[in-house]
Amino acid sequence: MESHYLYSLARGWKQVLAFALVTAVAGMGISFLFPLQYSSSMRMLIIQKELNGVDPYTAIKASERISDNLAQIVYTTSFFDKVMGAKFNIDQSVFKTEESKKRKQWRDMIETRVIRDSGMLSVTVYHTDPKQAEQISRAIAFVLTTDGWQYIGGGSLDIKLVDEPLVSRYPVRPNVPANAFMGFILGIIAGTGYVLLGARRHSVFGVPQ
Repeated sequence: MESHYLYSLARGWKQVLAFALVTAVAGMGISFLFPLQYSSSMRMLIIQKELNGVDPYTAIKASERISDNLAQIVYTTSFFDKVMGAKFNIDQSVFKTEESKKRKQWRDMIETRVIRDSGMLSVTVYHTDPKQAEQISRAIAFVLTTDGWQYIGGGSLDIKLVDEPLVSRYPVRPNVPANAFMGFILGIIAGTGYVLLGARRHSVFGVPQ
């Protein structure tokens, strides 16, 4: 029985490939239904001054905890207002007036990531305009370096911009190649299932393939 299914797959490889190509193209097509966005990425180093006398491991873990807090603070309305109030060339007309929609829009625009065992915080901004992505990144860096200490309840925090905002040369979201590849894989699975189902019907009911 197993050899029968393997034989059917060998015979139906063109059908499997056809499924894979169709779903890959569909994945690419769906990607282009959404606006193409560029990214602007930067990295901040978090240092707690009052821990200079402790061992490096403890100092890094303390910085990680602060980075975790700041990674969430970036998404808040308070932080958003500070970024918009900074003197950078940010087009604020793209943001919704309704508070709930504006919050979602801001959260979708920003991506934060704490780099473990380094005390660094990575921030990425996504925007349809690469220049706007860079301006928002610089505004975020400015607010963090000047006012970040306010969010942890003390002035012993030192936040340094160690990697300047780097803007992608091409749109990165949605990820068209990744979506096409995922569609290709799903197509292979669907095509294989289709061929095996046909083989099962043939073996059970004697339906010609």
